[in-house]
Amino acid sequence: MKRLITQFLKFGIVGVISFVVDFSLYTACNFLGCPYLISGLIGFVVSVIVNYILSMKFVFERRDDMSRKKEFIIYVVLSTIGLGLNELLLYICVDVVYVNSAFLMGLYGERLAEIIAKVFATGVVMIYNFVSRKLILEKKS
Repeated sequence: MKRLITQFLKFGIVGVISFVVDFSLYTACNFLGCPYLISGLIGFVVSVIVNYILSMKFVFERRDDMSRKKEFIIYVVLSTIGLGLNELLLYICVDVVYVNSAFLMGLYGERLAEIIAKVFATGVVMIYNFVSRKLILEKKS
């Protein structure tokens, strides 16, 4: 159990670094006028590369029976599913919930709604990423 907690903490640190990359690019692109879904895609793609490198070096124990090429492909597939989940959550939070709520629209502006949606989506996708990578990519003990 202690090993799992330590691993999750390492994953969290790598996740924070990846989140900073993702969120910074998302916010910069967003404020430069990119649509939020495109901003989300740009931030996500760059952060996946950073996350792969750091995760496979510091968090997960590589499998002996899997080539690095196969490992990377699986990582990208899992991340693409995460991207789909991320984009779906952004869409639901902004275009379904925020836009259809006069209360929320009166409470804060659209840009802030997009940022709040990004924070929420990131948390959900983080849990998915840890569980899927641990089950599929990590060497079995």
